[in-house]
Amino acid sequence: MDSIEKAMFGRSVSAVTRPPAVIPPVPQSREDVIERAVNLPSSAPITSPNLPEAHRRTRRSVTLDMERIRASGLLVPDSQRSRIKEEYRQIKRPLLMNVDGKGAAKVDHPNLIGVTSARAGEGKTFTACNLALSIASERNRTVLLVDADILRPAVAKMLGFEGDQGLVDFLADDQMELADVLVSTNMSSLTVLPAGSKHHLSAELLAGDNMRRLTAEMSQRYPDRIVIFDAPPLLATTEARILASLMGQVVMVVEAERTLRAHVKEALSLLNPNQMSGFVLNKSRDLITSGYYGKDYDGHDGQEFGTLPPAGSIG
Repeated sequence: MDSIEKAMFGRSVSAVTRPPAVIPPVPQSREDVIERAVNLPSSAPITSPNLPEAHRRTRRSVTLDMERIRASGLLVPDSQRSRIKEEYRQIKRPLLMNVDGKGAAKVDHPNLIGVTSARAGEGKTFTACNLALSIASERNRTVLLVDADILRPAVAKMLGFEGDQGLVDFLADDQMELADVLVSTNMSSLTVLPAGSKHHLSAELLAGDNMRRLTAEMSQRYPDRIVIFDAPPLLATTEARILASLMGQVVMVVEAERTLRAHVKEALSLLNPNQMSGFVLNKSRDLITSGYYGKDYDGHDGQEFGTLPPAGSIG
């Protein structure tokens, strides 16, 4: 499987910080539900099944099969060196610097990181999972990986477990606590929020007020956590653009030798120009220079990078 070849955070970012997003007032009952789940101590998740229910952060825990994860091409956080680990070190460093306030510009909600693409199949789920695994392996970092691609969920399957209830169920049920749908793992620093059940209004739920409130609460009451969203492709639905607007940082996954420049330009035009955003070139077979994607996007509209069939990662 071809891995991520290079992370390129070359898109210019305005130094002007955009005004804070206007979040509708949160009804007291709903706010209490969210706060109980995210306004928690900064220690790692407690996953021991022997503890009383009141002391658990999540209602469910799964054991990730690291050998299965390794065989699927994903990053395994162990002491062995590998090319994919080095690649994701390059990808995550600028993101973590922005979270820590050490980046080139300040942004709102920098700990909310959306991973998306222009079209489906370019490797965004593969990238989101690897990014979460890589950051979760760091000291003093904890990660919540959210499958927000609710029409085509893939995070739970990629990590090797059944998603069951998740984000959709929480957004649809005002009586449900977030802890009911969070899934802790045998990596104490990694928690997963699956996409959840099918719902006839799933797209509307993703673009609704409850999602806005949830992301705002995650950022403000969960400031020491990195929240990574596997987001829908930007050109797939209007809801994907709304979700992207709630993120502090956006990672755009581009498939080497297949993605059209015109599609990438169109997708970028949908993002807030003051958002922190950058590229990950996925499935590349050759080493490239940092200028492969960059200022030359202004020309060659519609040029195709190649005709290789999709291979490797999914998303």
